[in-house]
Amino acid sequence: MSAPISNVRPEPDKVLVDIVDYVLNYKIDSALALETARNCLIDTLGCGLEALSYPACTKLMGPIVPGTIVPNGAKVPGTQFQLDPVQAAFNIGAMIRWLDFNDTWLAAEWGHPSDNLGGILATADWLSRNAVANGKKPLAMKDVLIGMIKAHEIQGCIALENSFNKVGLDHVLLVKLASTAVVGQLIGLTRDELINAVSLAFVDGHSMRTYRHAPNTGSRKSWAAGDATSRAVRLALIAKTGEMGYPSVLTAKTWGFYDVLFKGNEFKFQRPYGSYVMENVLFKISFPAEFHSQTAVEAAMTLHGQLAAKGKRVEDIKKITIRTHEAAIRIIDKKGPLNNPADRDHCIQYMVAVPLIHGRLTAADYEDAIAQDPRIDVLRAKIECVEDVQYTKDYHDPDKRSIANALTIEFNDGSKLDEVAVEYPIGHKRRRADGIPLLVEKFRTNLARRFPAKQQQAILDVSLDQAKLEAMPVNEYVDLYVI
Repeated sequence: MSAPISNVRPEPDKVLVDIVDYVLNYKIDSALALETARNCLIDTLGCGLEALSYPACTKLMGPIVPGTIVPNGAKVPGTQFQLDPVQAAFNIGAMIRWLDFNDTWLAAEWGHPSDNLGGILATADWLSRNAVANGKKPLAMKDVLIGMIKAHEIQGCIALENSFNKVGLDHVLLVKLASTAVVGQLIGLTRDELINAVSLAFVDGHSMRTYRHAPNTGSRKSWAAGDATSRAVRLALIAKTGEMGYPSVLTAKTWGFYDVLFKGNEFKFQRPYGSYVMENVLFKISFPAEFHSQTAVEAAMTLHGQLAAKGKRVEDIKKITIRTHEAAIRIIDKKGPLNNPADRDHCIQYMVAVPLIHGRLTAADYEDAIAQDPRIDVLRAKIECVEDVQYTKDYHDPDKRSIANALTIEFNDGSKLDEVAVEYPIGHKRRRADGIPLLVEKFRTNLARRFPAKQQQAILDVSLDQAKLEAMPVNEYVDLYVI
């Protein structure tokens, strides 16, 4: 006969407590983190503005029920929508992730920490508009930057040592978790309420990765983060009503997260929470491509120029070898038909073939009009990925965090081009001096897609000035983006 299960309510799991105490008590005093957060903010919003050019994205924008009006609601940049904070978080989260062009964090679990901006910005804007309406002081954009740093840190530090994809769960679980913690702090939850909210984020149903992998790759991967960050706002608001939490949600025998979804393993941690993740985050600056391929695309661009210089055409290529790291092989080494843009931007062969042929890789290059070029699939079939064990080791090394790829082209006549290797992409911390001017140029380009010149300049005047941006009320900054 089995022993009865104790019904004594346990103390909260340490993982929950550590997250909450970090969010409530840790002081962000890193100038590097705050400056990087500002660059992250403008890059993330710019990605969202570009996505608004794509009907597949804009069809998901707006209120759940058309015509819904929310007084003092959160505004969605680049649109005329003013929504409740839950739906605004979905809108913002979907648009910034749609083109796979916002920041990236690569570790045991990869992901895109700026996905959390959907919930953070929507909540901060909603709170600020209501504060102003009631004669109170709105939040400042520095509060948004601090929220971004903390959300990055929660998502990124857990990702360092814990792989959710290996148990079939999508990384947006960490977006929901980090957004819940930070949004909960913004709306004024007590410590106990915030622990409850974070526990609810773990109890919730979690997204499978089905929509990221063949044969089911599809556009849900473009709005999954919006779904996660909006759910976080909802959970934080639920916790604010005094709704109870579940203190041993992770460790409860049989019914806890570890036993049900993590094969009985507990989370491992490499470092305490601080501002490490924001300071080391990876920006996608040059190419809207899954990050494990960024250096491969950069190498392909170099080789495109060499082909022309040698008087060679892509039709002369016999074989292309990509020396790469294990994560790239696991995620984006893909053969066979590619059915849609979401399929193509997760295929390293496609992302190398297009720049070799055209000398570019843009979001439009994943669309059917380009993909139907028969040369792409012919070239894809000639590309082989092989793991370089040292590249895999350097990928996981916290002092390097490289994302290396090396390409070698062999021709039908037996000749070959020298291998082109790129260890660190332009968006890496080690290449910030080269990358940030290009990031700002990317932002300027994305503003020009949506706004007239005077409005573009008004946004730039604030966004490129650290002190001015940090001091500006959130609602006033968001108003700059209303079309």
